[in-house]
Amino acid sequence: MPAPLSTATGSVATQPNSASSRAVLSLLTSLFFTWGFITVINNTLLPHLRSVFDLNYTETTLIESVWFIAYFFASIPSARLIERVGYQKSMVIGLGMMAAGALLMIPAARLPSYGVTLCALFVIACGITLLQVSANPYVAVLGSPETASSRLNLVQAFNSLGATLAPLFGAYLILGRSASGTAEAGHVLTQAEKLADAQAVQLPYLIVAGVLVILALIISRFPMPKMHHGATSRVSDSEREKLSLWKHRNLVFGIPAIFIYLIAEIGVANLFINFTGQPEIGGLNHEQGAHYLFLLWGGMLVGRFIGAWAMNKTTAERVLAFCAIGAFIVMMIAALGTGSFAMWALISVGLFHSVMFPTIFTLGIKGLGPMTEEGAGLLIMAIAGGALVVVQGWLADTVGLQHSFLLTAACELYVLFYAVWGSKTTNAFPDEKAG
Repeated sequence: MPAPLSTATGSVATQPNSASSRAVLSLLTSLFFTWGFITVINNTLLPHLRSVFDLNYTETTLIESVWFIAYFFASIPSARLIERVGYQKSMVIGLGMMAAGALLMIPAARLPSYGVTLCALFVIACGITLLQVSANPYVAVLGSPETASSRLNLVQAFNSLGATLAPLFGAYLILGRSASGTAEAGHVLTQAEKLADAQAVQLPYLIVAGVLVILALIISRFPMPKMHHGATSRVSDSEREKLSLWKHRNLVFGIPAIFIYLIAEIGVANLFINFTGQPEIGGLNHEQGAHYLFLLWGGMLVGRFIGAWAMNKTTAERVLAFCAIGAFIVMMIAALGTGSFAMWALISVGLFHSVMFPTIFTLGIKGLGPMTEEGAGLLIMAIAGGALVVVQGWLADTVGLQHSFLLTAACELYVLFYAVWGSKTTNAFPDEKAG
């Protein structure tokens, strides 16, 4: 048997050649695409549910908070499941959970029930959490540590591709087939219209469930290199007890960086359609707004390809700092401007947000050596920061929807701090080479 491949980001049972690595990465892009697609369907689902259940902004964003609370509760169980059954089987289980949650949306629509809808979305999010905990570190290890940020940005671009296409899917099959999606602003739905609108989500989620089952079957049969856990394969238990994650500045500040960035990303995406509907901004109905949301996520798609290229030319920290500055500027314009100028400023933030999650993640686990897996689990748990989008919902109800985006602008400043100082490694383990 070939010697194990060990790096600062994990270890693999057999050293994959470049052809097999490309094949595995190609397959994994389908996972990134899938959870990006399903996550962003929520952005078209939220204004739809707001009309069906007569929700205020706080109650609407609570739906997304439940989604991200799943990351907090499911991350550690996901890591333990991976230890027991391995990364490949965990990915299959994650896809199965997502399919089950998608099918649960059908009775939620038939009732219709706000509570059952929350349960269904929580199950889907738990499945996505399992995919996140398994797939992100797996991508980081399939190649040189020096290009980990570039590689993760590249596959995350396909996450953005799914996110880019999802609003069109949602606009056509949910908003375009419902009274709430096609009605002019201010139209009050009748009870019959609400019932019909609630049932409009059945076909989209049935299609999603079918695709997830097919993908799970493909992954289960694909020959993927097995990843061992670095903490057990590289140091003894007694040596491991002497090590501490909290001596690594890049991780200590990286955890809140992921947490805070998710507040910004999810707040923009969830309130975007309502923002474009404001008379002083765009005056668009929900279906029209969903088409502009397509451009927001398209910016993230383009930005990740550019970011993957740029990080081969300069450092990941510099690219992250540049994007944080750009994001702060356009969010201030969106929060304080008017008309199409403010709307296009909000659309453009997708371009600057594009590299933030994958870059913070790879900078956060840099130099952790045998503690990489634990650090990665904490970074994934920090995705729960998206649950605090309910704070922006409360701000929107209190000070106005547009001014609530000042919270997003503040989040960009922390990302800038992380890029400039917080991401610098301390007590880093040297990169390990193939043995």
